[in-house]
Amino acid sequence: MIRTEEMLLNVGPQHPSTHGVFRLVVKVEGEVIREATPVIGYLHRGTEKLAEDLTYTQIIPYTDRMDYLSAMTNNYVLCHATETLMGLEIPDRAEYLRVIAMELGRVASHLVWFGTYLLDIGATSPFLYAFRDREMIINLLNELCGARLTFNYMRVGGVKWDAPDGWIQKVEEFIPYMREQLKGYHDLVSGNEIFLNRVKGVGTYTAQDAIQYSLSGANLRCTGVDFDLRRDEPYSIYDRFEFSVPTRKTGDCYARYECRMEEIEQALNILEQAVEQFPDEGDVLGKVPKVIKPPKGEVYVRIESPRGEIGCYIASDGKKQPYRLKFRRPSFYNLQILPKLLKDENMANLVAILGGIDIVLGEVDG
Repeated sequence: MIRTEEMLLNVGPQHPSTHGVFRLVVKVEGEVIREATPVIGYLHRGTEKLAEDLTYTQIIPYTDRMDYLSAMTNNYVLCHATETLMGLEIPDRAEYLRVIAMELGRVASHLVWFGTYLLDIGATSPFLYAFRDREMIINLLNELCGARLTFNYMRVGGVKWDAPDGWIQKVEEFIPYMREQLKGYHDLVSGNEIFLNRVKGVGTYTAQDAIQYSLSGANLRCTGVDFDLRRDEPYSIYDRFEFSVPTRKTGDCYARYECRMEEIEQALNILEQAVEQFPDEGDVLGKVPKVIKPPKGEVYVRIESPRGEIGCYIASDGKKQPYRLKFRRPSFYNLQILPKLLKDENMANLVAILGGIDIVLGEVDG
């Protein structure tokens, strides 16, 4: 029997496969990982504490920078919590614009994950195709709100302004194009032998594990747990759309891949219905006081972001700034299972397992 000494390795915080400043201290024996300790906080900006000195509208741009691949969803969860506390009614046209913006963001986010995940495990072409198609969504959202990454469009009571002329038609044209590209992605990747060998049976956990670790999104549904807040606790106008919730039972990296790819299809289905039902006219902002002062009380709302359940808790003392603000960030919770998945794994599988979780460090660190 060959005896080897244990060695400590730092993966990150400056490492291309950590997608942000994430450090993983790995104890290896030969090629086998014996222990993995995540070290976070390099990107911590104190968003929740800063919010205590900001008005509710001023907080919205801070949410863009948490999960910077899903800014529209983050905007919405804060506005939704504030509106729930104030009991506001949101105009229909604004709700449709919100849903279209969020679902376009979901597709763009999953495209970034697809491209970078394949790049992490050694394939270059999928990355180029995914970013080509994501660019079309970025251009659409740029036309809508004037930004390309940290989108800032939602407002308490609705949205900042109406969509430009012809914008809805452009979204309508994008849907069949993206469906066609998805077929190409599957032809290129989903049946590829090398890809299947890298991800099938790797990073496996059970539904019980997923629930105990408070996982959500594709990280939960890949174990067979059929749960999606858009369907099970409908918010905005999601109860007006028909869509299915993709699940798998194997709980491995491949199951998470399949769930996310199918989620793109379902997001396109929602977009198609939203564009079809889009009101010809109407307000995009409800009756909101000039100075937003929710009544005394507290509220917690949760919605389905591309990475899972994002929640927002607000405690109000009746002033124009929140007394306390707290976000439940899905990336932070999803990351907690990583040490368990890496224990006794081969070092070569580290990047495949980490990438399969799909974390965004801006959200992990807050």
